[in-house]
Amino acid sequence: MLSVSRILNGTVTPGDALRYGRQTSKVPAHLLHYSVDKKPIVVWNVTRICNLYCVHCYADAKDKPQPGELTTAEGLRLIDDIADFGVPTLLFSGGEPLMREDIFQLAPHATARGIRTVLSTNGTLITPDVAGRIRDAGFSYVGVSIDGLEEAHDRIRGKKGAFRQALAGVRYCRDAGIRTGLRLTVHALNVRELPAIFDLLEDEGIDRLCVYHLAYAGRGDKMRRFDLEPQETRAAVDYIFDRSQEMHRRGVDKDILTVDNHADNVYLYLRILREQPEREEEVHRLLSWNGGNQSGIAVSCVDPLGQLHVDQFSWHYSLGDVRRRPFSEIWTDTADPVMRVLKDRKSHLQGRCRVCRWLDICNGNLRVRAERYFGEFLAPDPACYLTDEEIGVRPGTPEAAEAARWPVPVQGDRRVVAAANRSAET
Repeated sequence: MLSVSRILNGTVTPGDALRYGRQTSKVPAHLLHYSVDKKPIVVWNVTRICNLYCVHCYADAKDKPQPGELTTAEGLRLIDDIADFGVPTLLFSGGEPLMREDIFQLAPHATARGIRTVLSTNGTLITPDVAGRIRDAGFSYVGVSIDGLEEAHDRIRGKKGAFRQALAGVRYCRDAGIRTGLRLTVHALNVRELPAIFDLLEDEGIDRLCVYHLAYAGRGDKMRRFDLEPQETRAAVDYIFDRSQEMHRRGVDKDILTVDNHADNVYLYLRILREQPEREEEVHRLLSWNGGNQSGIAVSCVDPLGQLHVDQFSWHYSLGDVRRRPFSEIWTDTADPVMRVLKDRKSHLQGRCRVCRWLDICNGNLRVRAERYFGEFLAPDPACYLTDEEIGVRPGTPEAAEAARWPVPVQGDRRVVAAANRSAET
């Protein structure tokens, strides 16, 4: 997760994190990215049930109950364990978490145990009464998924009227005094909606916008043909950066973040070098502390059945069952080969990632995209949009030969390759 607006606009500095000793237990939420001990945020997909059918859903959510989901008692035990372990934040996700009947029993227990609780929701089930219950349960933040304005959102979410319901949910939460933000997964079906989403952010007085890059997981894997091509990604990220700076200049300070493509960290740093070279040292320090991709380090996921994963997109690989072993024990067990690699992955990566000069601030990007695209967990992330020149690879060098082992898509290729892969699979 990259704090675009804070870093670009200089509203966070290394001194802010150092003041708290960079300890997870002491820093405020907006500085967790820079902690030195990297206690994991837990994404808990409390249910797979959902009332929508989003085309990019990584959980492949259904409208029917899934047998074997963690019970209330098991959920409370999980919360106690992660609280004892020092987890700073528990993000309740789904499916649609508000369809889980005991959500307002689980969340207050987490809050009482000192864990910051966050709700990730499609917003359609939030009424004024529900917003009040969300506030009273102690949720510190509510992120509502918005995929564009009405036409685009309803098409992507698979339900007419979903946009109006979601926007009403945002307003109810805002009016209840809950910090509220929008979550947008950007791809070819909605990238043109970015300006309208920024306008909506301002018009509605919404605090935050998280722009997610597409992850190839669940139904999102079938969406690969709609992923942005490298030049399209650059244009989208440029717009996000430009708009963040423009709003700040007007005194409109919003929290803008990008998520799940850690090439953004490098791209932001290169922009700083061009436009604010006097801030190069402090920005590089912050990005190094951020560390790029944190799957298996400072990001974790518990799925509805209690399986623990390195992130919310990696349900195909389980580290263990929290019913049988405590979260804290599984998470620190580097006998698992995937966990062992992820804790210190730099020497294991292949292709462009192996020879990239920016590994300290990217950390190899999102492994699940590499695995889905190339069939190899340690291959380069195909969604990296940086050029060979930008990552420090010169033609005719050993580094260039290593990069060529896993040829990543160039402009115009990614959707073609994805379509060919699907044809071969069928």
